[in-house]
Amino acid sequence: MNPFLNEYETPFKIPPFEKIKFDHYEPAFDKGMEEHQNEIDVIANNQSQPTFENTIEAMERSGKTLDKVSNVFFNLLGSNTNDDMDSLAMTISPKLSAHNDAILLNKKLFKRIEILYNNRKSFNLTVEQDRLLNETYKRFVRSGVNLDDGSMKRLTQINSSLSSLSVQFDQNVLKETNSFSMIIENEEDLDGLPKEEIRQAALLADSEGENGKWVFKPTRVSMYPFLTYSTKRDLREELYNSYIQRGDNDNEFDNKKIIAEMVSLRKEKAEMMGFDSHSDYVLDNTMAKTPENVNKLLQTIWNPGVEKAKGEVESMQKIISDEGANFKLAAWDWWHYSEKLRQELFDFKEEEVKPFFSEEKVLAGAFNVAEKLFDITFTESKDLPKYRENIRSFIVEDANKKVIGIFYTDFTLRPNKGGGAWMSTFRSQSKFDGDVIPIVINVCNFPPENTDGVSLLSFEQVETLFHEFGHGLHGLLSDAQYPSLSGTSVTRDYVEFPSQMMENWAREPEVLKTFAKHFETGETIPDELLTKISAAGTFNEGFATTEYVAAAHLDMAYHGDVPAIQDIDKFEDDTLKELGLISEIESRYRSTYFGHIFAGGYSSGYYSYLWTEVLEADAFEAFKDKGLFDKETANKLKKYVYAAGNTDDLMTQYIRFRGKEPEIEPLLKKRGLN
Repeated sequence: MNPFLNEYETPFKIPPFEKIKFDHYEPAFDKGMEEHQNEIDVIANNQSQPTFENTIEAMERSGKTLDKVSNVFFNLLGSNTNDDMDSLAMTISPKLSAHNDAILLNKKLFKRIEILYNNRKSFNLTVEQDRLLNETYKRFVRSGVNLDDGSMKRLTQINSSLSSLSVQFDQNVLKETNSFSMIIENEEDLDGLPKEEIRQAALLADSEGENGKWVFKPTRVSMYPFLTYSTKRDLREELYNSYIQRGDNDNEFDNKKIIAEMVSLRKEKAEMMGFDSHSDYVLDNTMAKTPENVNKLLQTIWNPGVEKAKGEVESMQKIISDEGANFKLAAWDWWHYSEKLRQELFDFKEEEVKPFFSEEKVLAGAFNVAEKLFDITFTESKDLPKYRENIRSFIVEDANKKVIGIFYTDFTLRPNKGGGAWMSTFRSQSKFDGDVIPIVINVCNFPPENTDGVSLLSFEQVETLFHEFGHGLHGLLSDAQYPSLSGTSVTRDYVEFPSQMMENWAREPEVLKTFAKHFETGETIPDELLTKISAAGTFNEGFATTEYVAAAHLDMAYHGDVPAIQDIDKFEDDTLKELGLISEIESRYRSTYFGHIFAGGYSSGYYSYLWTEVLEADAFEAFKDKGLFDKETANKLKKYVYAAGNTDDLMTQYIRFRGKEPEIEPLLKKRGLN
């Protein structure tokens, strides 16, 4: 029996992961697409006059089987993949693309939508219904429904190709990452590394059959500690280069041709839609609206950011000289010497604070913030279905003990998991056909447990946990009528606002004291360390700003009105040189592993983190003025941001919360750039 083709007989109708086999996916996809197409045909061929109920709401009800299998498959493809899953993704992605095109390019269906749209003022629609009608109409128009038949045919070819290329890009990055290991045989080459990092490297070596040795991988969890503490400059360079060269080694995992083809296809598609560039096309449906607005924001922060970075270079170069060395600071030196500079300026070592940040206590701290702000509780359950043993699950309840969602965490680094961190859903919230609660998951790549069975986080990883938890709350607190508008179904340059907002509480001493407990002694983090963390809050911000803006600028360059790109490496080098990127810093993502824009849906959208940082920095000022847990402010934040989803104009929602449009000054202050 295929679980996807039947009602889930599980608590809260959670996917029955233990019963789902690989052979269930493809038949369920095929059945789901068939059912969905039949449902759409019924709507399109309805002889009755179009109404909101028989057209828009009917569309909202369609495709449930396809949603079920897609939500499980693509979540696990990112977090728990294997060769079979990868192969099926390459097969199914173009099929799904063709299926979506068959719906979005259905002229008969669109005619009904268009009639409703043109007469929408005559209907007694709620604000949310009006928003859904507008968004539906816009989605069809932007998908090319008004194109002629020949253009439509070409468009479907483009969409199919882009879908396949995106999957291939992502798989190449993961495979290349896993293919490289820096194997250390001489214990002297571990000089400077903390004991725990050495232990983890030994465990990694054992897992790769290199017993008695030490292995480091081009992942942030493995690489960053090595770059920070290793005294072996040649090894730092080797590991760093293995990271930045991923997808650019002229081998079977090379991504340069994929990038060139994707950029070309995206430009062709945008021009078919009547836009000068892919960026113009994408941004037309965002808060930013135009590439000019994005580039203006990027430039506003680039100039002070790169100047601060140059000052950081000078300070680190002085340390190198004072130590009697005569080399010029290089990109692979930055972590090592910035750590020395931080110690010099603030007497602050990352290893001092990590014992106070156990993964379990940090998560409990995030839960506590949500409870104080939004009157919700998280209760762990050991009995809910899960796809791996080390995944945790929580039942989320409101103040009245009503279950409002299910929350999963999958935090530990492993080879079959994509890099980075993200939030996703196995089911979105809605109140359309009964009260449907969301099933949300946070996926991260945190260090494995130490000998005490505890995973210890850096302060950056603490912020990452709070960030993804913010996305999680956006999904869990959703209070929308329709699934298409619920939770994180907002524009790219708004979706990072609720997540980045939560990071602010992770930096506040009052909050830190509630969860920063020593994993062995239970001691609360000393005020002295809190002072150091706070004092170092804008340390290395020149680097952080510069590497980020460089990546965002690269994204915009690829997707502007540019001729066909023949040489990806040259294009990247020329773009960043023209921007003024200094040699000591690489773009946060080089093109060949820039998954956000070539595999993750953020093309012409990587600027979003900065755009939404303007929102969250301005928004958090309200809490700094009135109190970190001021109930009136928190209620507004919940109602107009976390619960609202995409049910109304996004800037309108922000103004309802804040009382005004956002200002950039809080962002500049937060980054220490003013």
